[in-house]
Amino acid sequence: MTSEFVIISTVVALLAIALGVMLPALAMGRAIAQALDALARQPESERAITRTLFIGLAMIESLAIYVLVIVLIVLFRNPLLEYLLK
Repeated sequence: MTSEFVIISTVVALLAIALGVMLPALAMGRAIAQALDALARQPESERAITRTLFIGLAMIESLAIYVLVIVLIVLFRNPLLEYLLK
């Protein structure tokens, strides 16, 4: 029972980190493409577009970091594992 739980939680953690890396990467690529399009259309508003882009990229990156933290907690300090060992 315990080894099955460890295997299942490891597989779920791997899927979570895969999605947690791929989806923010796609969002970052789309944000950068949209920013370049906006810069091509309105080069005079470069400062505002760049500032907004960097803030958005930081928010997207923070989501990936949150996923990494949760996955590391599940892998190395799973609270449900102690419950199953009782």
